[in-house]
Amino acid sequence: MGVSCKIRRKIGALLYYAVAQHLPVSYSGIKIGQTQLRRFCGRLMLRHCGVQVNIERHAYFSPKVSLGDYSGIGFNARIHGTCEIGAYVMMGENCTIITRNHCHARTDVPMMRQGFEPEMPVQIGDDVWIGDNVTILPGVHIGNGCIIAAGAVVTQDVPAFSICAGVPAKVIKTRI
Repeated sequence: MGVSCKIRRKIGALLYYAVAQHLPVSYSGIKIGQTQLRRFCGRLMLRHCGVQVNIERHAYFSPKVSLGDYSGIGFNARIHGTCEIGAYVMMGENCTIITRNHCHARTDVPMMRQGFEPEMPVQIGDDVWIGDNVTILPGVHIGNGCIIAAGAVVTQDVPAFSICAGVPAKVIKTRI
């Protein structure tokens, strides 16, 4: 990553975390350009930022996120590490996407002293609906056209056009 890219990301992060993330949600009655400002910050900060994206209030996301055209990062979402989000993805409130875990193999060393496992990127296909309070764990791939029910904890890959729910999430239905 070049110096100009690092500077651009830092400017975007400063603008986003100091101002843009605190502005009203996009669906509020108050329209002061909050959607456009957060989109602008996303273009500066993210690895890739598609057209007409929506980043909601209080979202936290890694600069390693790729956000496809017409997709959104939900209110109060937390996206840690490398995540590829396809086009036309809807994300509800309070979603969490995690790309690495703590090491815990040794019992003679406290877990907090064992460090982290290697990062395992998350991939989310096109035309996916992620409900409120969903947690997606490291290395998961969600296929195109999926629906992830509110409150689900996705621990393994989800085939395309599946409807998935539960803790841990399981395929309960197919859309085709």
